[in-house]
Amino acid sequence: MGVQFIGMIQPNEISETFAQRGANVNPAFVRAFAQAHEHAGFDRVLVPSSGTSPDTVLTVTYAALATQRIHFLLAHRPGFVAPTLAARQFATLDQYIDGRLAVHYITGGSDADQARDGDFVGHDERYARSDEYLEVLRKVWTADQPFDHEGKFYRFENAWSEVKPVQQPYVPIFFGGASAPALEVAGKHADVYALWGESLSQAESLVSQVRASAARHQRDIGFSISFRPILGRTEGEAWDKAARILEDTQALQAKSGIAQGFARGGPAQSVGAQRLLADAAKGDVVDERLWTALAKQTGGRSNSTSLVGTPEQVADALLKYHALGIERFLIRGFDPLLDAVEYGRELIPLVREKVAAREAQAQTQALALSRKAA
Repeated sequence: MGVQFIGMIQPNEISETFAQRGANVNPAFVRAFAQAHEHAGFDRVLVPSSGTSPDTVLTVTYAALATQRIHFLLAHRPGFVAPTLAARQFATLDQYIDGRLAVHYITGGSDADQARDGDFVGHDERYARSDEYLEVLRKVWTADQPFDHEGKFYRFENAWSEVKPVQQPYVPIFFGGASAPALEVAGKHADVYALWGESLSQAESLVSQVRASAARHQRDIGFSISFRPILGRTEGEAWDKAARILEDTQALQAKSGIAQGFARGGPAQSVGAQRLLADAAKGDVVDERLWTALAKQTGGRSNSTSLVGTPEQVADALLKYHALGIERFLIRGFDPLLDAVEYGRELIPLVREKVAAREAQAQTQALALSRKAA
């Protein structure tokens, strides 16, 4: 199964712990940020999206031109451009960056953020629209002749694309969302299902549900999970660092006039966010290393849970998720660029080594059993 690491880059330098530094679009920072992830040994980087953020297609294009090997995960919201147009855009981009593209389709867990772009479709209907959107995308990428389509949300005549992705049969599809409609769409279309950093028990349950959904469509599916690792030379140093991160977040929220748990307009609406808050309700620390205090502080927004400890301890914690069948880890820090460098030096090589050793041991045991049976 192996292991892959996904980082996250954005067009400007900002975190929960400090206000934005520099311009909203900072080319020099994007270039340095992407190159730092490539040199650190990340396999891929996510470029996130919101109803106010700079354009993700252009950011990925710029970052790809500044790098050579690292792959990209472009966040995209279905419903704002026609799927036929999106299919051609992504296929074209995949050609220009030599097959280094994947797309994470975000249906939208916040009605308020969707409304910023004029989308007032309800939650469940948005997932029905995403289902049809992905169906059309995949058909545009794989069809060998023009086709017509008439569905609930889209109608096309002679839809066709002269450009096809480098990657065949299509650009990899990442998908998230923990509601029942989201799990059904994921099982039908996703190559990789993305979780936020939940407890082991919650993650195991969600992985099982997604696998069952994929099985109904005779499909296999991969998994990714997101954490904010906090590392220290000792365990105590790591927990002291976590305490400072929480204090800095609270101070920035107070300066911005944001009450606890109500960043950007209220507690997060999505089912995924509610799952993070359910873990936080169990205590600030779950499963020994999963730190939930920041998820509680920010209202469950985004991937806001951490694994805290020495590199060895955090690597061992990640291996427990790997044992559940989660082969991709999206990791980002609270000082995003510097933490990416630290992960490349202290954490990523260690996890790769541990996974390789575990898989080699499993192969040896399987070979021994097969010889014994023979």
